[in-house]
Amino acid sequence: MTTTRRWRGIVGVTLLVGGIGLATDRPSLVLVSAVGVAFAAYPRLSPAPPSTPTLEIERRLSDRAPTPGESVEVTVTVSNAGDDWLFDLRIVDGVPPALTVTSGSPRYGGPLRPGGEATFSYVVNAEEGKHGFDPATAVVRDLSGAHEVETTVAAETEIDCTVARGTPPKRNLAIEDAGDLLTDQGGVGIEFYQTREYRRGDSMSRIDWKRFARVGELTTVEYREERSASVVLLVDARAESYRAREGEPHAVVRNVAAAQRLTGALLTGRNRVGVAALGREDCWLAPGAGTDHQSRTMRLLATHPAFSASPPGDDDGPPVEDQIARIRRQLRPDTQVTFLTPLCDDGAVTAASRLEAHGHSVTVVSPDATGSETPGQRLAATERTNRIASLRRREIPVVDWSADDGLAAAVAKAGERGAL
Repeated sequence: MTTTRRWRGIVGVTLLVGGIGLATDRPSLVLVSAVGVAFAAYPRLSPAPPSTPTLEIERRLSDRAPTPGESVEVTVTVSNAGDDWLFDLRIVDGVPPALTVTSGSPRYGGPLRPGGEATFSYVVNAEEGKHGFDPATAVVRDLSGAHEVETTVAAETEIDCTVARGTPPKRNLAIEDAGDLLTDQGGVGIEFYQTREYRRGDSMSRIDWKRFARVGELTTVEYREERSASVVLLVDARAESYRAREGEPHAVVRNVAAAQRLTGALLTGRNRVGVAALGREDCWLAPGAGTDHQSRTMRLLATHPAFSASPPGDDDGPPVEDQIARIRRQLRPDTQVTFLTPLCDDGAVTAASRLEAHGHSVTVVSPDATGSETPGQRLAATERTNRIASLRRREIPVVDWSADDGLAAAVAKAGERGAL
């Protein structure tokens, strides 16, 4: 329990007025000071708020699995499950940081009797990814407002705004079938790779009978081998990436939401998925598959300090070159990298270029966090455009993800422009 010091000035004013009344022999001032003494005593006589308020909340969502851009109404019911009156209850709901409240308010204030409940509602705009609600924060004050108790009230609630279509691209990976990685090795597949001289034991179905009928030579057809991809989702969570246009979630929140979206899509497509971060501290989860690995990946993205919604200090984290060298030592030679970065500085270009130079096929997914209202914002947007052009000159595909588009739409537009 803490003291609000709401009535602190009353004591001083009372002593001052009483002292002046006695010194000047003015009974009216002494009478006024007596009233002040009553006010000063009031907080001490008021019953203190319960040290541990017994509160419960329930959230109801108009749609638990909306599509990106849809509005979701959140209705919150808070109940006083204790035996004490809560004369002044103030509660703020734990809205996920990636979601924007578009109408209503996630706050409530007022009294609540024992066994009573109060309901309030607000509307959020759905963004791609899975968004878990944080515990609500509640503050209970006594009748005088002199003392208060702060606590949290949890209710597990999640908005699942993932979609099964529009899997973002991976280098050399067929968009139509997200589970098949096309390689430069002959084997079993569906795409023609080469013909070679017939060897004893080759399947009769793979002999080029047309060539045999034409020239009398036995040759075997090989197809481009297909196998599952191994992909690491590298999230740029450096201090430079905590940028956003006014009223929108910053780029790191969008990066993490996209990583959650990608994890589900890639694992559904029979690929192996891992996670790494550039930022305030090391984060590495080796590529894996299966439902347990998916749960572990989602939990890491939701709880690891590297992906915090609050920006680190400007000096947090080693240089980007050192971080890339550390990550590169953990990557297998055939592992692809999907780099989620707003491209707010040249360090992101350096990271993508070095990974590509060491043989890892890199695809950049870049949420646009720049604006156009001020000269500084327009300069930042131009610099980002130049970085995208620089990566594409290095033949590194870039998905330019506008804040007005969902991830699937950004991928589709990049494909239409031939940027992938």
